[in-house]
Amino acid sequence: MAASTSRNVIFAALAGNTAIAVTKFGAALFTGSAAMMSEAIHSAVDTGNQIILLIGLKRAARPATELHPFGHGLQLYFYTFVVAVLIFGLGAVLSITHGLERIRAPEPIENPWVNYLVLGLAVLFEGVSWFVALRAFNQERNGRPLLATVHSSKDPTVFTVLFEDTAALLGLVAALVGVAASQLLDMPVLDGAASVVIGVILALTAGFLAIESQSLLTGEAADKPTRDGIAALAAAEPGVQHLNDARTMHFGPNEILVALSLDFDDALSAGEVEAAVGRLERAIRAAHPQVGRLYVEAQSLAGHAAVRQAVLAGGGPAALVDDVPGPPGATKTPFNPA
Repeated sequence: MAASTSRNVIFAALAGNTAIAVTKFGAALFTGSAAMMSEAIHSAVDTGNQIILLIGLKRAARPATELHPFGHGLQLYFYTFVVAVLIFGLGAVLSITHGLERIRAPEPIENPWVNYLVLGLAVLFEGVSWFVALRAFNQERNGRPLLATVHSSKDPTVFTVLFEDTAALLGLVAALVGVAASQLLDMPVLDGAASVVIGVILALTAGFLAIESQSLLTGEAADKPTRDGIAALAAAEPGVQHLNDARTMHFGPNEILVALSLDFDDALSAGEVEAAVGRLERAIRAAHPQVGRLYVEAQSLAGHAAVRQAVLAGGGPAALVDDVPGPPGATKTPFNPA
């Protein structure tokens, strides 16, 4: 369902941006408006971005392989980061550069009524795409604050399109103001200034999307309710004396890796521990269907604490092994990294 919603949002944006980009380029060439040319570049970049997001969704859906045993879900986050780079590199930089050139050598806009017509239609088309993205985003938002929802979201496609469309609407307002002020005040330099403003809007949008996508790309944990639910199920499992650690990581919007370190009752047999792990795995998957792979480590609380202390101290693999307490009376064998 989530993937289907994401595709619908992207297809709506792709259809709108393609039509708008062609129309804007025609108007920019006909009138010579710098702001309109920046808007045309913006729409062309957005069109390419939607194609890239669709490629990312398709590649992320590929099954796991021997080379990628955890699947390809992270590729969606990579392609989202590429979108942010393109918004900045192609959209923002070109718009600012074009605007500065027009400020240095201002030229009056010819047939400005064409710009008003095209920008008005663009507002209509972008508004429809924005509404589709906003509706999908609000379903995920569920009453939470906007920025908090973006920070916690593991599906970047919807909020990427939403912020692209928001930037597009703000850019259209800037272009309308620039074209109108340039004509009414007889100051062609304001047309170039509007182009610079559009570039700044795109740069801010690109920076925000880059921050969010790099966080997902470098490994975000599941949301707090999911983490708390998994920890509660593990701690409540009969035979588990202590939950040493519970780690989660998203390998895609609907794929969570879970790693648990549990201190089992020493009186349990190996078969009873295996049965407890099986029950726990079924309970976690039933409560949290997004859990794809789940690994359970049986480890004493003292042993886990020693490993954690060694990791924090930065002692390396040998220190990890040497600092883990063995069974009473056992002789330690030095660890040889070679």
